[in-house]
This record gives sequence, C-alpha cells and structure tokens, in this order.
Amino acid sequence: MDLIAETVKTSKRRNVCDGASDIPGGYALGHPRVWLEIDEKGYVDCGYCDRRFILIGGPADITADTPAAAE
Repeated sequence: MDLIAETVKTSKRRNVCDGASDIPGGYALGHPRVWLEIDEKGYVDCGYCDRRFILIGGPADITADTPAAAE
C-alpha cells in the first residue's frame, strides 16, 4: 500500500504543486513547480512529492459522513 504524503482538497481541476507548502514563497529542494490536472477519478498525485489533490464533490472526495461501501 502506498502512503500519501499530504492530501489537499480543492475546488479547481487544475492545481500547481511546488512541494513547499510549509516554505512561504519558496520551492522545495529538487521539486520544480508543476501543474496537475484532476481527471475523471477525482484526484491527481504529484510525481515529485506524492501530494494528492482531491476535487471537492468529485468521486474521490470521501468524508466521514459518507457511509462505507458494503463488503
């Protein structure tokens, strides 16, 4: 199972990632600024830092209020 470093919920399908959410105005070392497009799955993962962007209200937006699928 892959671990996701950070999850960001967003209302935009196109998002930018530079790996530096905790570095004001800076890029994380070795992580260029990249634009990521959320597709029909409802999420996209950054290939550099594994940050996952989830479209709010999309198919991958699962909250605690959503009942679990039957097994």
